[in-house]
Amino acid sequence: MNIIFMGTPDFAVPSLKKLITSKHTVQAVFTQPDKPKGRKMILTPPEVKVCALENNIEVYQPNTLKDGEALEIIKSYNPDVIVVAAYGKILPKEVLDYPRYGCINIHGSLLPKYRGAAPIQRAVLDGEQETGVTTMQMAEGLDTGDMLLVYKTKITEDETSGELFDRLALAGADLLLDTLNDVENGKINPQKQDDSKATYAKMIDKSMCPVDFSKPAQTVHNQVRGLKPWPVATAVINDKKLKIHKTKVSPLSGKPGEVVSLNPLTVACGDNSVEVLELQPEGKKVMDSKAYLAGNKINIGDKFS
Repeated sequence: MNIIFMGTPDFAVPSLKKLITSKHTVQAVFTQPDKPKGRKMILTPPEVKVCALENNIEVYQPNTLKDGEALEIIKSYNPDVIVVAAYGKILPKEVLDYPRYGCINIHGSLLPKYRGAAPIQRAVLDGEQETGVTTMQMAEGLDTGDMLLVYKTKITEDETSGELFDRLALAGADLLLDTLNDVENGKINPQKQDDSKATYAKMIDKSMCPVDFSKPAQTVHNQVRGLKPWPVATAVINDKKLKIHKTKVSPLSGKPGEVVSLNPLTVACGDNSVEVLELQPEGKKVMDSKAYLAGNKINIGDKFS
């Protein structure tokens, strides 16, 4: 099939690469405009753009798909299908309806759970034990289209959203190819979503970083792994702000926020406690807590906030 691919971040790259090496033809790529990143605000292209240009595929970066210009570009290619993976823009009805096989989306959750922008992070933050990837026929609503194929996987106890993100990106690429082959061969069986079971995964932001140690240890642990690699959980001790990169639930107890052990560094929560295994002082690199304690005095009974 002839395909126009729409995607932006690294989650979409494995799917684009899989399509490029398949029997299908990627005619063009649509992605978000380049954006300034880092402290120096250097204009940086999306990962999908980089991949496309490396493979000599034409790239388009419209600010909107609603002014008619994007539709004219799409019509010039006359694709059989448009594949969408974490593109980040709403597709108007005229775009959704144009290709022969419509628009097929790869979404990082078991729909209808976790519709929206941050399904992978939210699943980890919520302590879910299972998630997956769903391909769906796109409709005008937000992730409301008919489900095509589903891949399920367990979330391990200490898996971060970044680790899960990488796994699902690869699984999604395989699922996409299976979906396209079934669609092309008339073997697909679309399933309606049960809207009564739908949940929404809103964007992650830095306001979620501060850790509340009065919450159960499992909740704190889920927060730490759910916000890894961005924006990363934070806590303050002895007037020093630390990013908390890795924890483990411990059965030790104490007053919430209180340091109850130094080997390893362990902080009491609302119930049980968390071992702080990796942290990052402001302006420094990530280190294990043992290295941090070697250069920073912390005592049993000191309090995190």
